[in-house]
Amino acid sequence: MPIEFTHVPGKSTDAAVPFFYDFAETATKLGLIEDGGFQKIVVDDPAGLLTNMDLGAQVLNRTASLEVVLTHWAGVIEPTVAARQLASIDRESGGRLALRMISEPLNDDDAETRPVGHGVIWQRIDEYLVLLKRLWSNDRPFDHEGAFYSIKGGYIERKGPHGADLVIRMGGQSGTALKVAGRHADVFELAPGSIDEVRQLMERVRGAAAEHGRAGKLRFALPVRIHQGASTAGYKAVDLSGPPAQAALSLLAYAGLGIDEFMIIGVDTPREIATVGRETIALLRNSLARREDHDAFQPGAYAPRAGLGTRAAG
Repeated sequence: MPIEFTHVPGKSTDAAVPFFYDFAETATKLGLIEDGGFQKIVVDDPAGLLTNMDLGAQVLNRTASLEVVLTHWAGVIEPTVAARQLASIDRESGGRLALRMISEPLNDDDAETRPVGHGVIWQRIDEYLVLLKRLWSNDRPFDHEGAFYSIKGGYIERKGPHGADLVIRMGGQSGTALKVAGRHADVFELAPGSIDEVRQLMERVRGAAAEHGRAGKLRFALPVRIHQGASTAGYKAVDLSGPPAQAALSLLAYAGLGIDEFMIIGVDTPREIATVGRETIALLRNSLARREDHDAFQPGAYAPRAGLGTRAAG
């Protein structure tokens, strides 16, 4: 499967405002993103979960092919309500929704819903996802009494096009987080690091997924920041510097690990979006195509060359 690219909105260089603040301007950027080689866009506005749902629906209505990666977390709304709303958004978009589960709210307004303790947080996420999948697939009402949720007659009549197979994205590095991700995640968002560090994390994730017979079902996404003069706080990413050809070469080394997707951070003005699509993304795709044609490319078959301008950045 070819490498995919996901746009992660930050703050523009000319105005310190959220990406979705002015939707007329955002519509122009969405067109450039869609035409520039990106397949997905992350929606994680700091206004909160319900705002994310509204923004995600707007993005899907204004684009023809972009998949919305909707940032979501347990504890704000009940699973039955969430399952119904998410199925509706996915259904109306023709199946272009993915759910990006994070462990902590983006906004402290939701702090009172946050359980105490790392293990407890992930236990709630696990139960929440089990219930969402059950609600997306069951053909009759069910009752549930768990540690965090109680449901009587749980059922949503109108399912999404993927049913319980709606794409779930997760991340994390602790053993507890990997255990839950191994059970539920279709895409695992990797923490930034060196080639060896990323490889080791991928092996740990596959091991956790293997306990559920899912090692071969996982895809991996790596966040990367491409320097275009933008300042984007709040995201941890592999930091790329240098001209587009050098950035593409750095990404090529990570692709050799078996990474399926790059989440591009720090590219928000129309000029930056167009430049990355025309240069970095195109160069990487062309390089991968040449390697597959001439070297029978296999994941992990080649190592990075010395001198690449990459480092882990917060």
